Amino acid sequence: MKDIVYKPIGVIKTPFKTVEGMPIQSKFSEAEGSVVLPLKYMNGLKGIVDFSHIILIYHFHKSKDFELLVKPFLSEEIMGLFAVRAPNRPNPIGISVVELLDIVSFKNEVKLEVKGVDMLDETPLLDIKPYFQEFDCFRNAKSGWYEKREYEKTKSDSRFTKED
Repeated sequence: MKDIVYKPIGVIKTPFKTVEGMPIQSKFSEAEGSVVLPLKYMNGLKGIVDFSHIILIYHFHKSKDFELLVKPFLSEEIMGLFAVRAPNRPNPIGISVVELLDIVSFKNEVKLEVKGVDMLDETPLLDIKPYFQEFDCFRNAKSGWYEKREYEKTKSDSRFTKED
């Protein structure tokens, strides 16, 4: 199989300089941040202002090498990597649904102001997609071992982050 190479299209700016105390999912974050793109992507944002939420796809630039068995934030039990949302993965790609607050263009860049960030400052952005409630929300979905966990109160720690 050929290698797949992605190049960041921008950067996500957040108030989180370290993972300690960071929200573990965007839905439980009130933190605001911005998505900064070069001006050349401005036309690609046409119509995005009509959406209340967008999906950010990004690279976990501070993740460690992956293990197939991990201890997630919400369990004392060891789980398989593909049953958790830990950042240490064979391909360290993250996704977050954030609220789109505003779009501002400057001389050389476009800035999307967002709410609900749950990633480190300076996270490389790979893509943006619109969030469609009708497509992206499955009302009768099961949440496996996550059900009945107190995830709203859980914060991140350094277990999945490499040192600089």
